[in-house]
Amino acid sequence: MPPLKIVHYPEPILLTVGKPVDSAAFANGLGHTVEDMFETMYAAGGVGLAAPQVGLSERFFVMDVPLENGEPNKLVFVNPEIVRVEGEQVGDEGCLSFPGLYQSVRREMRVIVRAQDVAGNDFELDLEGMAARCVLHETDHCDGIVFLDRMTVLKREMAKRKIRQLKKTGKWE
Repeated sequence: MPPLKIVHYPEPILLTVGKPVDSAAFANGLGHTVEDMFETMYAAGGVGLAAPQVGLSERFFVMDVPLENGEPNKLVFVNPEIVRVEGEQVGDEGCLSFPGLYQSVRREMRVIVRAQDVAGNDFELDLEGMAARCVLHETDHCDGIVFLDRMTVLKREMAKRKIRQLKKTGKWE
């Protein structure tokens, strides 16, 4: 059983802007929480998981979008800041806080993100494709934005209808 519980929409924490991680958090076990988040994410079959999704109103997330050769690429983004975006991609997107729901979402193709690692060191990455999609999706979680907010009005209404149906059948907690 995963060490953390993933909260599902419409939990209020998913719609709240996370607090910045301060220097005390780096010294007080952030690494343990990060490892628990990776374990929880892998158990749920995801490629990214943000702190609000496990009930923590903080600005950090983990992701593992495999490299082109299939190798794992475990990354931690603390206090992420989107520096620049460009291009466009449209594709199916899911979310561990919306189990069983996948919708076509428009995102930028490339992102430059600045953040800190689990030890508090600053870094900047330039990512494209699925990795960019994941960074944008998880940074949204840190900002209290869920992927429903990125859908067209029609797709959002269809998604909400599906959520209501899943709740009626007990397949949505």
